[in-house]
Amino acid sequence: MLGGISLWQLAILLVIVVLLFGTKKLRNLGGDLGGAVKGFKKAMNEDPKEEEKKLESDADFAETDKAEVKEQTKEQVKDEPKADK
Repeated sequence: MLGGISLWQLAILLVIVVLLFGTKKLRNLGGDLGGAVKGFKKAMNEDPKEEEKKLESDADFAETDKAEVKEQTKEQVKDEPKADK
């Protein structure tokens, strides 16, 4: 007996769930759940310092992008003809 639920009650519950959702949906749900657990375990085993290095390199890349965008904007403003008012 599991916490007041007998084996027969679990079997009846399983039959009801299969009738409501169908085996295809339950198979897809099981696959999605398994993939999520696998991804979670992988994330838990990753080295935190490696993640910090990756984030720092991404931050440096963002700074480079900002400088490039500023330079391109300045060039575009110079190239635009001035509107007479």
